[in-house]
Amino acid sequence: MSRVLFKGKRVLTCAACASVLLFIGYFTPTAVRYLEGLIPMNRCPLAPGEKLKLGNSIDASLDLWSRGDVQTCTDWGAPLIWDGMFDPDHYDQEHKRNHSSVSLTVFAVGRYLDAYLEAFLLSAERHFMVALPVTYYVFTDVPKRVPDIHLGPGRSLKVVRVQRHSRWQDISMMRMRSIADAIESEIRHHSSYVFCFDVDQVFVGRFGSEALGDCVALLHAYYYHRPQCLYTYDRNPRSRAYMETGDFYYHAAVFGGSWQTVKNMTETCYQTIMEDKENQVEALWHDESHLNKYLWLHKPSRVLSPEYCWSSDIGYRDDMHVTRLLWAKKKYDTLRFTD
Repeated sequence: MSRVLFKGKRVLTCAACASVLLFIGYFTPTAVRYLEGLIPMNRCPLAPGEKLKLGNSIDASLDLWSRGDVQTCTDWGAPLIWDGMFDPDHYDQEHKRNHSSVSLTVFAVGRYLDAYLEAFLLSAERHFMVALPVTYYVFTDVPKRVPDIHLGPGRSLKVVRVQRHSRWQDISMMRMRSIADAIESEIRHHSSYVFCFDVDQVFVGRFGSEALGDCVALLHAYYYHRPQCLYTYDRNPRSRAYMETGDFYYHAAVFGGSWQTVKNMTETCYQTIMEDKENQVEALWHDESHLNKYLWLHKPSRVLSPEYCWSSDIGYRDDMHVTRLLWAKKKYDTLRFTD
């Protein structure tokens, strides 16, 4: 009976939130986003003061209760990382002691290379995993145009030539195969972790070792305050990305984990994308829809807050104390390919 009442309460809450959002839809987009921010997040389901059962993990030092305004852990016991929960120096020292190393993958195909890649790499040198060895993997169709960036000690850059597809959707989806291939051929031999990024972003603050974990997902900045009924999962039963429900809505602009997990993640997403293609189906949000399905079936061991990929178009939010990665200004009308 209690489960029925709980589900009924969630349905009513969702209906009420949807009604409110439809009402405020008459206002400006900025006003809508501000009012969305007033919808409270869920909270960490642990008892006050209780810690995650992580044994001797580095994460045993996390202070889940330093942020009473946001959700700091998931229902399955994974930390949800916000500013104020962790000691940056402690994480850096522990990962140095463990000889952690990171590969960063980024795709800069066609006009995206000239528009975004240099700013992305320069900002990464200032803010991304600065305490650890990092290898950048730039996937592009024009290797000779990759800018010559001065890299710090222990950091290197490799360029991987990829095919330029006629549609941006195909470039987005086919990156899953390219990442998996690079992990198998090179990355697994020298890096403990892999992080995958969209190129149209700029690092503006620490994106450090506190983000590392076996399977890392990112809360989408536009959805973390919205009720689940408004998440844009793929609702087409013919697609392998089809979802009736989920935990969160994750952003494909940033994902990562151990090389083993990211290899499995990208291989699985590529397989389901190709099965959809064979059935003449395309998921609503392409590789992001398939990634959300994977993370629903394989729960992430770590979830990053929207601090780790924020859009200034959203405007002010009380719970955003810092910004670590910022969306660059989008130029879709001039940069994206069409059929």
